[in-house]
Amino acid sequence: MRRARGASPASRILVAAACSLLAVAASGCGGTRQDAHEPTGTYPMEVVRASFPLRQAVAKQTRLALVLRNTGTATVPNVAVTVDSFYYTSDFPELASDKRPVWVIERGPGKVARPPVATQDVSQPGSGQTAYVNTWALGPLPPGQSRAFIWGVVPVKPGVHIVHFQVAAGLSGKAKAVLATGGPVQGAFLVHIAGEPPPTYVNPNTGRVAVGSEPPHTETPHAFVNPNTGRVVVVRPARPAP
Repeated sequence: MRRARGASPASRILVAAACSLLAVAASGCGGTRQDAHEPTGTYPMEVVRASFPLRQAVAKQTRLALVLRNTGTATVPNVAVTVDSFYYTSDFPELASDKRPVWVIERGPGKVARPPVATQDVSQPGSGQTAYVNTWALGPLPPGQSRAFIWGVVPVKPGVHIVHFQVAAGLSGKAKAVLATGGPVQGAFLVHIAGEPPPTYVNPNTGRVAVGSEPPHTETPHAFVNPNTGRVVVVRPARPAP
């Protein structure tokens, strides 16, 4: 390398270091694109099952479930689902964020780490999360195979809502999921969220929480020790007169 005229050894070292940093930065800026390895094409798929309760109630947990099947002859690169209706846009002034939940997502699609990650949860568990806040992906899907996407959610905003979902074969838009007719793989649910949760009670026979009004109490037999005889006496409630 030709030396700079009149340059000191220290200045030559600084110039060399700067060139090295520029080379690293250039290699970083010219890195691989996110969609570089996603093939371009269409992949036939179908929705085998789609369920989300029509009637829900605030604070009562429920779930949205989609089962997708690869009906084509090639492996789907990365089967993904976008749900655009878990949040709504609020027009209340001076909000830090205008996105407000209709449903709080307690668990997203995919496996949960076992044992759980030893850190504070900043997002719902589930391995299907992506860089897109409303899209989940569960990896390659071979021909003829199915994959289930399940969300555990809690409604928090009463009213009538429409939940839209769309299926993709990748995250970058190059691999597209299509029906046998050539149309997009998508759907929607109409949901009514009641403003009050349904009444619940603890079933005394099972110890479990049951939904509904608590049944009328019935007296149960009780026992005591007769101090005169030392024997156990069982007292049964009297039957009501007909």
